[in-house]
Amino acid sequence: MSEERIQKMRGRLTERFPDAVMDIEDESHLHAGHAGARSGRGHFKLTISAADLAGMSMIARHRAVYEALGDMMKTDIHALSISASGH
Repeated sequence: MSEERIQKMRGRLTERFPDAVMDIEDESHLHAGHAGARSGRGHFKLTISAADLAGMSMIARHRAVYEALGDMMKTDIHALSISASGH
């Protein structure tokens, strides 16, 4: 399930940021027993660099990532740590 979620996340992010260089880590195992973990949704760490993120504030970069992931934030992702930059 985790690998499927990561591939789905990667697909959505690549669609929005075609030149993105990214790394997505599933950190769900670090949150075992946490209320969000019991919901079945995962905890992920995303590092992403894309030209479309250049010149944006940190908040704008995070909003762009959340927008790209769309409903996954409600159905698949409980927590997402984001390190985003432009190149």
